[in-house]
Amino acid sequence: MATLVVVTGGSAGLGAALLETAPGDAYRVDVSRSGSAPDGGSHLALDLADPASWDVFAAGFERLVDEQPWERITVIHNAGVLDPIGFAGEVDGDAYRRHVLLNSAATQVVGHAVLAAIRELSCRRELVFISSGAATNARAGWAAYGAAKAAGDQWVRAVGLEQQVRGGVKVLSVAPGVVATAMQEQIRTTAERDFPGVDRFRQLHDEGRLEAPGEVARRLWALLDDPQVGTGTVTDLRER
Repeated sequence: MATLVVVTGGSAGLGAALLETAPGDAYRVDVSRSGSAPDGGSHLALDLADPASWDVFAAGFERLVDEQPWERITVIHNAGVLDPIGFAGEVDGDAYRRHVLLNSAATQVVGHAVLAAIRELSCRRELVFISSGAATNARAGWAAYGAAKAAGDQWVRAVGLEQQVRGGVKVLSVAPGVVATAMQEQIRTTAERDFPGVDRFRQLHDEGRLEAPGEVARRLWALLDDPQVGTGTVTDLRER
């Protein structure tokens, strides 16, 4: 089966694991600022925090879709940042704007571009947003991050309803849990003044309760094969 797998933020962490564990016949594409072509695939060098990159992504993805008659197309939007961690009104303004552009705006723009490129196809099609428990659990120091993930979840719910009317794309939002990535390392080194809840994440690490990226990635791929998971689903992998 000819499968196209595109992962934003696929150069490291969960994104890299998702590419590594993709179906064996897949043509893999990493979309990230700094990365390299995965085995059996290619790399699209883009900074999705820059609005100028959004049209480039849309055009590049459309070219990939048109390359051959794919039997399956899966796009996982994993790109995101936690910087700057800190209270709204106190953190660096430029960094805050980049955060909002990448985590909030780019998510919806990427989702729209993907659906526009694949809406007329009849093959198996999937669009997945990587969410977070922060979408429903407010944390001081993560206001922008939580707001972005909540917005992505709601986008998926609404677009899922749309795809049931026409389109037929399976659109999901998946919170992976606490994964052993560089983002978790960043969290643990944050001062309590900027993130009052930091002790919980240090404790999770000390107790060995962080999940390996590869294991989380394999569970996410299994989720996509579950026929009971319909379009518009927002789920937490820890609850499955």
